[in-house]
Amino acid sequence: MLSIPVKSLREGMVVGQSIYSEAGAAYLVKGKPLTNQYIKQMKKIGIPSISVSTVNPRFEVEIPEDVVQEKTRMDAIQKVHDVFEDLSGKKEMDTEGLTKIADRIVTDVFSRNSHLVQLTDIRLHDIYTFAHSVNVAVLSAMIGKFSELSDEDLKTLVMGGLLHDLGKIKVPSEILNKKGRLTALEYEEIKGHPMEGAHRISEFEWMLPKASILAAIAAQHHECIDGTGYPRGIKGDKMHRFAKMVAIADVYDALTSERPYKKAYTPSVAYGIMRIHKGHFEAELMEKFFDNVAIYPVGTILKTFYGYGIVTKCEFGHTRTPTIRIFADRRRNVLEHSFTIDLRHDSPNAIEKEISGSELLAFTHNFSFDPSKYLAK
Repeated sequence: MLSIPVKSLREGMVVGQSIYSEAGAAYLVKGKPLTNQYIKQMKKIGIPSISVSTVNPRFEVEIPEDVVQEKTRMDAIQKVHDVFEDLSGKKEMDTEGLTKIADRIVTDVFSRNSHLVQLTDIRLHDIYTFAHSVNVAVLSAMIGKFSELSDEDLKTLVMGGLLHDLGKIKVPSEILNKKGRLTALEYEEIKGHPMEGAHRISEFEWMLPKASILAAIAAQHHECIDGTGYPRGIKGDKMHRFAKMVAIADVYDALTSERPYKKAYTPSVAYGIMRIHKGHFEAELMEKFFDNVAIYPVGTILKTFYGYGIVTKCEFGHTRTPTIRIFADRRRNVLEHSFTIDLRHDSPNAIEKEISGSELLAFTHNFSFDPSKYLAK
């Protein structure tokens, strides 16, 4: 995928990320060509950038499939939205509907066994919490699958992911979506949402299977293995194993998502940040997670020891060392004959830099050709 600033988008470019609006409706579905109307609307609602599979509509590029079906994700976002709305209005929780969604997520994750996590979706600010909760559930299911959890435990884990941020219904939206730095009082209010979520879940103990585990996930998803988390500062041996899984998924999705106060980081930057803070997470679980996340998604432009190339393939267990097509030398001279390098047989240090954002746009403009042609069917 090529990450392009919205101001530089052109009609005909093919979208590589879905954009979700209120209650999980797909504002724009990946794989669709952009129109000027869509571009104008994205500028209006303030989306800064979006990934496209190709800047040249002449090239038909296959977009890697998600680990869950688009319909499953959309229905899950809507269901989480409805649950949060109902509880805000003092209504009962639709536990049956949530259970059905959890079952569908688990089914999709298992049936799409060979699919890596590619790029996250884009969420408009008013539905961020709902879409984030769904993605955390999906990513947690992936960790649980490779940890060989039983079907019953996987469904409990997914339910925990869907409900982990339930306590945010008590946090004012102006705090959740604040662009500037939070005050000390505002931060304390944010830090109260894990225990509030656990309390809300406990209120439905008679309706929710494994409610005590779901409450533990909500209460502990901001705790850290090294004891530096909140709200209680407990250490790893005191954390529920499912909370450790949800914590990894939660941080990764937050890092790779656009927020009013921060830009979305690329998967490779998110990986680097989480590696720096690896003391926060259980090492074995984080390793399993990043074995199944495309750290350099297909279509990423990289500067390497061999020159400039585009990622053409990324495989489970080798996400740090993708296969790339080298199309220019280190001085940015386009090669007459491009060639393929499988970095699995090389060192990860062969990758020197990822080219993204406005730098990527200038880069492709200077070359006067679209590197995504090497991904064409």
